[in-house]
Amino acid sequence: QVQLVESGGGSVQAGGSLRLSCATSGYSASSHCMGWFRQAPSKEREGVAIINGGGATTYPDSVKGRFTASRDNAKSMLYLQMNRLKPEDTAMYYCAVSRRVGTYCYDGSWDYTYWGQGTQVTVSS
Repeated sequence: QVQLVESGGGSVQAGGSLRLSCATSGYSASSHCMGWFRQAPSKEREGVAIINGGGATTYPDSVKGRFTASRDNAKSMLYLQMNRLKPEDTAMYYCAVSRRVGTYCYDGSWDYTYWGQGTQVTVSS
């Protein structure tokens, strides 16, 4: 049974930092596409970081230069370092794993099969 558990969310002031962690179990995802997504109230779920099977990352312009995703396959962990946080970063953050393997990954949530329960990030101005 595949399980993903996020942690590290919380409340910070604008300009602060948080590091999210995602512990994965139940499968071997070392070459799978993985990602971090977020969803704010009344908004669609959006990808904020995608990591391909080789460890390369892509980000949308809204977080580029502020967010850094990484994976530790040996520990079955996924991380998201978030710096210079803004109030518009406030959302529920989810980690997800796709059944797709390799270096080409989609950034749409529809391509990700396994999801964590989410961790809330709140940024105050």
